[in-house]
Amino acid sequence: MFPTPSQVLRQREGVLADTPFPLLLHALMGEERTCTLELKVRQREKRIVFEDGAPVACQSNLLHETLGKYLVEKGKLSETDYQKALAESISAEVPLSGLLVQKGLISPFDLYKQLQANLAHKLLDCFRWVDAKYRLIADVEPPDASVRTNTGQLILTGVANVMPFDAVATHFTFTDERRFGQMPGTEAGLKLSSKDARLFQALRLRPTFGELMERTGFDTEVVLRRLYALCLLEVAGFVEDVDAKAARLSAGKGKAPAAPEPVAPPVAAPAPQGTPFSDEDEAARNALVSAFMSHRSKDPFALLDVPEDVQPVPLRKAFLALADRYAPLRFHTPELREKAEVLLAAHGKAFGALSDAEQNLLWRKRRAAHREKDRGTRPTTAEQFRIRTDLLDATTQFDEAKRRLAARNHAGAFEYFEYACDIDPKPLYQAYRAYARYLMKPEAHGRLAQQELQEVLRQEPTLEEGWAFLGEVAQGEGQWGQAEDAFRRAFKLNPKNRRYVELIQEIVRRR
Repeated sequence: MFPTPSQVLRQREGVLADTPFPLLLHALMGEERTCTLELKVRQREKRIVFEDGAPVACQSNLLHETLGKYLVEKGKLSETDYQKALAESISAEVPLSGLLVQKGLISPFDLYKQLQANLAHKLLDCFRWVDAKYRLIADVEPPDASVRTNTGQLILTGVANVMPFDAVATHFTFTDERRFGQMPGTEAGLKLSSKDARLFQALRLRPTFGELMERTGFDTEVVLRRLYALCLLEVAGFVEDVDAKAARLSAGKGKAPAAPEPVAPPVAAPAPQGTPFSDEDEAARNALVSAFMSHRSKDPFALLDVPEDVQPVPLRKAFLALADRYAPLRFHTPELREKAEVLLAAHGKAFGALSDAEQNLLWRKRRAAHREKDRGTRPTTAEQFRIRTDLLDATTQFDEAKRRLAARNHAGAFEYFEYACDIDPKPLYQAYRAYARYLMKPEAHGRLAQQELQEVLRQEPTLEEGWAFLGEVAQGEGQWGQAEDAFRRAFKLNPKNRRYVELIQEIVRRR
C-alpha cells in the first residue's frame, strides 16, 4: 500500500507533492532517525529536528510561531510583557523562555506545556505544505531538547484535520472491492477521538470503503482521511495484509494476538506509605519540569551542580540529594513520574562519569575548550536582532494587501493576501484573498471565489467580512437570493453597519 521507510528515505531530497509529509514522518519514525528535515516553500522555511524518529524541535521563519508570539496569541503573555522580555533577551543574550520564567511571567510547568503545544502547532502546519521542497540533513550531535512529540498521534491529527483533502485522495487510492481490517499485533499508542474510535471498531467487520461509510455514518472525506492515517500507521490495512501478518504471528508465537484497542493511560502505583506525592506542590512540580527541560544541555558538573575540583564525598552527597529531591516515587501522575525517571538516570550517569578519573579529566578538558570557543564566536546583539526582524509576519503582509485593495490594485492585493495566507491561514485572510481574486477578474473567478468563501464560512460562521464578501460576489453573479441571505447574516453579526440594510433593500427592489 505504501513504500517501506527505507525506500522513502533512500532519496535525501525531493518535493512533498511526490513524498507526502506524513509518509516522511512515518519513515523517520520507523527508521528511528536522528536528523534534520528542512522544508522550503516560497518565502517559508522550517527545520524539524528528529531524535530517534521523534520530532523534538522545529525552527521556523514565521513570526507567529515564535514562542513569544505564540504565548501572546494564547493569552498566556501580554504584548507589553512580551516586547519588554524580548528586548531584554536580545540585549542580555539569554533565551526568552528562561527569562520569562525568571521574571515570573510563566511557571516552568506551564512553559513546558506551551512548548509542547507550540511544537505541535508548528508541525501540524507542515501538513498544509503540499508543494514544499524537502531535504534530509544528518546531524553530528543529537539536539539538546526535552520536548518530544508522539509521531503517530501527530500523523493521525495532521491527516484527519489539516492536510488538504486533494492530497489525501491523490496518495491513497484503492478499488471499491478492496476490504479493510484491523491489523493484528500492533500497538501504536494512539489516543483516538470518538470519530477515530468509531471507525476503528467498524474495521472489525472487514468492510469495503462504501460499507465503512454506511456503518459509521461519516462522509467520504472523514472516512478517507482517517483510513489513510490508520493504514499508514499500520493499525489498519487491506484484509489480505491483515491475514498475512496474522499468519506470520501465528507461525512465530503459535497464536496471533488480538487486534489493538485504544488503551487507557496507565495508572501510577501508589507511593509507599508516609511518602507524600509532590504533584500538587506547585514549587516541587515546577522544579522538576525546570530541571527536566534544561538537563539535556548540561554537562555532568552542571547537572549535579558541583565545581570542577569536586571531591568524592561532596560529589556523592550532591547526587544523593538530587536523587531524593526528584525521586520518581514522589510523583503520582505518569507524565511527571516519567520526567523524574529520566532525571534520575541522567544524574546517575553524570555521577558515574565524574567518579571515573579518566572521564572526569575528559569533561574538564571539554569545558575548557568550550570556554575558549565561546570567547570569540558569540553572536552580537545586532546579529540576533537582525535574525528576529527577518521573520515573516502575516499581519504586515495583510496590512499591505488591504492598502493595495483600497487603492484598487486588485492583483497586487491578491498577491499579498496570498502571502498572508501562506504564513498564517486565518479565515479572515482567506476571505479577503477570495474577494481580491474575484475583483481581479469578476467574469472568470466568480464561482471559485464563492466556493472559497463558502468553505471559509463553514470553518468560521461568525466572520462578518466573509458574509459581506459572499454577498458582493453573489450579487455580481446575479444570485440575488444568496446575496440577500449573506448580507442579512452580515447585518446580524454587525447591526451598526447600515450599509447592509441598503444593500438588502436594493436587492429586494431588483428582485
